[in-house]
Amino acid sequence: MAVSVPGYSPSFKKPPETLRLRRKRARSGGDAAAPSPALPEPAPRRAALAAGLPLRPFPAGPGRSGFSAAARRNPFARLDNRPRVAAEPSDEAPERILESVQENDLQWDEMSPERAALTGFPQTPQVSLSKADSPSAESAELPVDWSIKTRLLFTSPRPFTWADHLKAQEEAQGLVQHCRAAQVALPQSIQDPKLCTELRCAFQQSLVYWLHPAVSWLPMFPRIGADRKMTGKVNPWAEDETLQHISMSDWSVSFTSLYNLLKTKLCPYFYVCTYQFTVLFRAAGLAGNDAITALISPTTRGLREAMKNEGIEFSLPLIKENEQKKESSGTSLGHEEEQPVSDEDEEESFSWLEEMGVQDKIKKPDTLSIKLRKEKHEVQMDHRPESVVFVKGINTFTLLNFLINCKSLVATSGPQAGLPPTLLSPIAFRGATMQMLKARSVNVKTQALSGYKDQFSLEITGPVMPHALYSVTALLRSSQKGAFSAGLYPHEPTAVFNICLPADKEVQKEVVHKELANCGLHLKTVDQLSQIPLLGKSSLRNVEMSNYIYSWRS
Repeated sequence: MAVSVPGYSPSFKKPPETLRLRRKRARSGGDAAAPSPALPEPAPRRAALAAGLPLRPFPAGPGRSGFSAAARRNPFARLDNRPRVAAEPSDEAPERILESVQENDLQWDEMSPERAALTGFPQTPQVSLSKADSPSAESAELPVDWSIKTRLLFTSPRPFTWADHLKAQEEAQGLVQHCRAAQVALPQSIQDPKLCTELRCAFQQSLVYWLHPAVSWLPMFPRIGADRKMTGKVNPWAEDETLQHISMSDWSVSFTSLYNLLKTKLCPYFYVCTYQFTVLFRAAGLAGNDAITALISPTTRGLREAMKNEGIEFSLPLIKENEQKKESSGTSLGHEEEQPVSDEDEEESFSWLEEMGVQDKIKKPDTLSIKLRKEKHEVQMDHRPESVVFVKGINTFTLLNFLINCKSLVATSGPQAGLPPTLLSPIAFRGATMQMLKARSVNVKTQALSGYKDQFSLEITGPVMPHALYSVTALLRSSQKGAFSAGLYPHEPTAVFNICLPADKEVQKEVVHKELANCGLHLKTVDQLSQIPLLGKSSLRNVEMSNYIYSWRS
């Protein structure tokens, strides 16, 4: 006999029972429902089926909710909107797949003939590799790279803890070794780098560079495109003309001191970094040249005209190289690089107007427009790597005086107003300040197939000049037992300094070693810098060492 309980309803059901009933109701409704007539397929779907495209089945029956109306198609969905599988096995032969792809491409071209006209590219698969993806070269030594790096990131399966927390004695010894240009010979492999005092001192020695002017609250490198970083910083030179005159006078003394050291082969090279361009001065014997050389990049037509007016003889090596290639290939100049037209050609082009007697009715172009058209090809290469200027021999001294007296060398407005250019050198010079590249090591866990493994990295930031790159890689060769990789981040305007320049005669290696023995660099580094550059307009981007063999990409 049922006992009545107050507040109890016999129709109450627990949630699982309710869900079970709904499932049964949905199944019974689906079985009892009569099959609805097939809906007509849309015209685009019929066209796609006729073309042989695999499509999802068109909804012809009632949906899950139980109503018999046709499901509304998403107008933004593709006809073939199946999810893509990364590695989906296919039963079709490769030849059949290729034929279907080509057939679909052909149908797509026929359906939209304006596609090829808009893109202008052939409808072929993009299988060609870019320059950065090209196969890397391998050698026991790195090629010479004259670009300035802003960051180096080394990774290795062995830790870099030996580069951290140098003792006071090791730091002092490294600075003394740099000032005295001491050369340290390390073994090919070091068992315990953290206990090797010579390695830690040599690492400190390789991080030193010299700078002028030195302003602790302003980033002095890079100068090109540095306005955003300097915005809001205190600049006492901006409106004080007396301070500008004093700072430029000190800068001229430092610049002259550097050139004299370069001329006497006590300095291998140095950089002059302005807010518009960068200049690289190299001593005789480096980069395969037997005289002092200077490269300026990027330049403008105004700067080149000013150098011509000062009597500085220079050349445009990349423009000359392009002209020689065109002459050898026998191709004419394109519409973007028109040949300059002479004055006689211009006069002849208007002589037919006088013969017809309508020379007064037709307006001739003025002299300025004719001049601008002649110099069109010169203006087009401004601020580009092709505008690099090459100065050699005694003309470098004239360039020195030109840069000292050039008023446009210093910005007149903006965050860099009144700030002299930055001088960077691997050795000390008059008025220079000793600076250190910032180095820090980081240990992280990276995911591997069997779990997690330790990944050790060493980051070096600052103006990394060529000698520092080769010194650090030589140290890592011994400390990491010939196994490490590196990502290099160059200052892009200086990458063009790796172009191969014409040389009058071949420079002997023994002569270079003898003449540059007191330049303040290791003889192996001097040997590297005396090589002929082979990287062209690019620079080293990735370097990897395995079994003491280098491989790199540019």
